[in-house]
Amino acid sequence: MLQSLINVILPVFLVIGAGYASTRLGYFKEIHIDGLMKFTQGFAIPCLLFLAIAHLDLSASFDPRLLVSFYTAAALCFTAGMFGARLIFKRDWEDCVAIGFCCLFSNSVLLGLPITERAYGPDSLTGNYAIIAFHSPFCYGVGITVMEVIRNRGHGSARMVKSVFSAMFKNALILGIALGFLVNLSGMIIPAVVDEALDLITRAALPGALFALGGVLVKYKPEGDLVAISFVCCISLILHPALVWMFGSLTALPQDLFRSGVLTAAMAPGFNGYIFASIYGRAKRVAASSVLIGTGVSILSVWMWLTLLG
Repeated sequence: MLQSLINVILPVFLVIGAGYASTRLGYFKEIHIDGLMKFTQGFAIPCLLFLAIAHLDLSASFDPRLLVSFYTAAALCFTAGMFGARLIFKRDWEDCVAIGFCCLFSNSVLLGLPITERAYGPDSLTGNYAIIAFHSPFCYGVGITVMEVIRNRGHGSARMVKSVFSAMFKNALILGIALGFLVNLSGMIIPAVVDEALDLITRAALPGALFALGGVLVKYKPEGDLVAISFVCCISLILHPALVWMFGSLTALPQDLFRSGVLTAAMAPGFNGYIFASIYGRAKRVAASSVLIGTGVSILSVWMWLTLLG
């Protein structure tokens, strides 16, 4: 399906490429890209998620089969990444958790949303938003909990719990999702003028974030640890979607949700993998290079999954 590569995948990666090229050539400076990333990740995308969750039909969206399929697969990939890093690459446990987190956190928003929308239309994003609603809380909850258990051995559980909740609720994406649920479940009506203003902001969220992602990737060079990086990319781009495919088939997941689950799982490691590694100062080179190389390789791997999905 060459047409899917041209019509669905390439426009997304051309925006990323434009951000990369214009930053590499010096037209945009690092401070400009950092500001754009701050706007998109810290404001526009949280607004997008808030609005999507606030207007979502929760009874139709949150199919337990989708969430179980996706997050069981994600947890298995985290486990495979962490223990693979320990047994194969002989990394210390804190490095192993950071590497496992890269295998766990797929780029569900910056890549998953635009590619699914271009492939199947705006009405196909119900499953994506259901996954995204739990994505940051689940992934950060797993990653931070395991890391803090390892780091705080012998220091008691109170410090660990405080660290987990502090890190999670400083995340703007989680706050946007939580506020969306609050509005949805309470039955509050968003005033039309506010709804229109938020809609204007959210139109800039994904293209701006894709452009900024390209600019950010200029800072990272794929050097060293190439076997470990390839290991992370294989788990993220092949094992995760294959597991979601298996679990979704076993649970007879409806086609639209099945497509959302598999495609979201097939995305490259998310930038949050590098953020997590930076927070703890562990396996940063592996994390940064996995985002860079995984994003590039995913042009072909996503094309393969789109072909299989039909």
